[in-house]
Amino acid sequence: MGARSKARKRAVDILFEAAQRGVDPLVVLQDRVEQHDPPVQDYAQDLVRGVVARRARIDELLATYAQGWTLERFPAVDLQVLRLGVYELLWCDDVPDQVAVSEAVELAASLSTDESPAFVNGLLGRVLQLKPALGG
Repeated sequence: MGARSKARKRAVDILFEAAQRGVDPLVVLQDRVEQHDPPVQDYAQDLVRGVVARRARIDELLATYAQGWTLERFPAVDLQVLRLGVYELLWCDDVPDQVAVSEAVELAASLSTDESPAFVNGLLGRVLQLKPALGG
């Protein structure tokens, strides 16, 4: 697993932990950085901060394009993976679109349900399709 793939998983872990505990992801991030066990890569920190900064817009997009689904119905891990994937698709210009989608699908496959990779792929594919009209 590459360094960025590991950073993505770490970012999802932090976002998921924060959601489960009902605390600000930036607080969890700071705790994990201070504990340094395991270390939190710079890219993971950037991802968590980026998702937090853009969360309202990301959730709006997910709610709009997840046909027949509300965010509350998403499996908890899938929601964090999708938030990360949308963030990388729309705001990380150094990450190729297909890499953002495939990395999110891989995370869903390793962390969530059997149906999750297809769900994540479909929803991120829709966002990717509409990316030129969505802006950042």
